[in-house]
Amino acid sequence: MRRTIFAATALLMSVSQMAVAACGGSFATFVDELKAEAIATGIEPVTADAFFASVRQDTAVLAADRKQGVFQLPFIEFSRRLISNDRINRGRANAERFDTVFDRIDRDYGVDRGVLLAFWAFETDFGAFQGDFNTANALVTLAHDCRRPDLFRPQVLAAVELFARGQFDPRRTTGAWAGEIGMVQMLPRDILENGVDGDGDGKVSLKNSAPDALLSGAAMLHDLGWRAGEPWLTEVTLPSDFDWSSTGLETVKSVSEWSALGVTPRMGSLHEGLGASVLIPQGHKGPAFIAYPNFRVYFDWNQSFTYVMTAAYFATRLGGAPVFNAGQPDTGLNSDQMKTLQTRLQAQGHDVGNIDGILGAGTRTAVRAEQARLGLVVDGWPTPALLSLL
Repeated sequence: MRRTIFAATALLMSVSQMAVAACGGSFATFVDELKAEAIATGIEPVTADAFFASVRQDTAVLAADRKQGVFQLPFIEFSRRLISNDRINRGRANAERFDTVFDRIDRDYGVDRGVLLAFWAFETDFGAFQGDFNTANALVTLAHDCRRPDLFRPQVLAAVELFARGQFDPRRTTGAWAGEIGMVQMLPRDILENGVDGDGDGKVSLKNSAPDALLSGAAMLHDLGWRAGEPWLTEVTLPSDFDWSSTGLETVKSVSEWSALGVTPRMGSLHEGLGASVLIPQGHKGPAFIAYPNFRVYFDWNQSFTYVMTAAYFATRLGGAPVFNAGQPDTGLNSDQMKTLQTRLQAQGHDVGNIDGILGAGTRTAVRAEQARLGLVVDGWPTPALLSLL
């Protein structure tokens, strides 16, 4: 589920801040409160009535929100599931088909075509499946749910604004379970703030127009801080005596410093003059990458480390990079074992976030701390051996 961090308009922001704690309770009462908030932002009462008239709670959305097992897969397995020769070939074919659109993106936003092609592939398989959840129902259901009301309540108000502009149909607009719409899956506020009419027909249609979707996605990445003309990820080779504890996004060194420590590109060259981090998603025996500042922008599209690594890597493959060297990583943990590990780490006083079986940033940091305490290789990769020691 993608996180949006765009600055709202002052009015939307003030309403959101007042309503952050408002969630749960009677769904009908909650909808009435949302309607009142929409009107307070300047929406005509008749428009607000029309938007919310058909809204219903969707339990399937809540089930999907709580079941994201694919993100429990390690990087190698996850990337092999999502990346195929067919997807690479279709990605390159789409790069040629929309060459003028990507040239415009490069000129206006400085985002590499491989980056957008990877998102387009992963989010909707190049537009083939954009989700069949009713978007209005999904957003209101998630706003009512008390897990992330501060994220989804403003999205409901943004959807009402899109409806007022004739760009959203609360009865018929469909998308992902988390409320994203279109070929590259953008939330309503993303569309309000970064929607681009790429095909010149006078409207922004992310569901039916690839130029609109691609240019809007590029505008969103640019707004998030994408740095034009800079790389995002490069596969590297590390020396056997490398200080594994220096890996991870927490450690940033200049590229020249990493080079002095023996970090070498597997193909091509490293980009001098940038700060970067060395990442080993499956420990010191698995693949290794150097991540540049643009890599961090990915986390504002999706918070899953595994998804981000795979999307960033796939973008490099579309640009001609070879298949990564998988190495021979130590066996990791299955979902139940990971939950047990997280429970034990939490008992040790570590903040691992939710006990969800997903190797997220908090769990990786805690694993590193315990590896250091126990005299193990500090690479952030949890193994059955670590679990038994805890």
